Amino acid sequence: MKRVVSTILKTLLIATVIAVGSTVAVSAGGGQETETLTIYAGLLEEHAALVAQEFQKATGIKTSFVRMSGGEILARIRAESANPQASIWYGGGSLTFIEADKLGLLEHYKSPTAEVIPDQLKDPNGAWTGIYSGYLGFVADQEWLDSVGMPMPKVWDDLLDPRLKGELVYAHPGSSSTAYNVLVTMLQLKGEEAGWEYLQRLNENVRQYTKSGSGGGRMIQLHECGVTIGYLHDAIAFKREGYDHIVFTAPADGTGYEIGAVAIIKGAPELEAAKKFVDWCLTPAAQELGKTVNALQFLTNPDAVPPEEVIQLKNTKLIKQDDEWAGANRSAFLEKFNTLTRTTPPK
Repeated sequence: MKRVVSTILKTLLIATVIAVGSTVAVSAGGGQETETLTIYAGLLEEHAALVAQEFQKATGIKTSFVRMSGGEILARIRAESANPQASIWYGGGSLTFIEADKLGLLEHYKSPTAEVIPDQLKDPNGAWTGIYSGYLGFVADQEWLDSVGMPMPKVWDDLLDPRLKGELVYAHPGSSSTAYNVLVTMLQLKGEEAGWEYLQRLNENVRQYTKSGSGGGRMIQLHECGVTIGYLHDAIAFKREGYDHIVFTAPADGTGYEIGAVAIIKGAPELEAAKKFVDWCLTPAAQELGKTVNALQFLTNPDAVPPEEVIQLKNTKLIKQDDEWAGANRSAFLEKFNTLTRTTPPK
């Protein structure tokens, strides 16, 4: 019952933000339209809804959002580049933002609020700025593991276990920035030749590639698959909702990480409102909103207080990650992945 009430409240919040955000108000003085802002959001829908609501409350700017996965957002802004329909891209891994910048799809803006953000968490030219970070890991259904007598996977090669055939689910790198991070993590951890071989072998165990990075975790919640790959902060959030059968771990041989980012879309129709949003969303108060709706990432502003639950992940072994290389090669790597696995991104 507690989860049902929570879901209803979240749904009402989202509906309220979308409804309010799509209203065009007229000022009492002379018919001038109220300032508006449209956001393409690549993070949890509840998180996007709350941020839109709070930004509107703080600034009076009518704010609406559309929730999509990172790959979908990139495809959308690319298709709309001659006539952008949104001004802000908020959330999702920076690797996709890097590719977007290479394609000339982002407006460079160095927010004064971004001065405190560490250099490794933002683009030096202001194309994008980090808002949170998170680590890749394994998430499993403990009841399923017990039923087949399998221990929790501890290293990446454990996912090649034949017992996982048809029980492994994770997102497709063509639609999900989470899954693209998995792809380039393998190429960097194992080397390109061995990395591609691993991804081919992993594909033999995959039952389904989901559209979004959190899709596999939701299936674990419902006992619909045995194991998934995703961000560990999402696993913590799923478990916090009351699903005690969820277990998770970070790969002992090293793992990749994401930098969730914000950027202004090139040709933004609401440029000044977009700049105000970037300034605002990088503040500690704005970054701390996520943990109130189960978004449990590390935060990029040093003065922001991260969720207590993610402190346990501090000692995760991370690979030495080359984000510029990964972002610049995204199209080529996705084409090769599709060819090797004979898959296409889910619609």
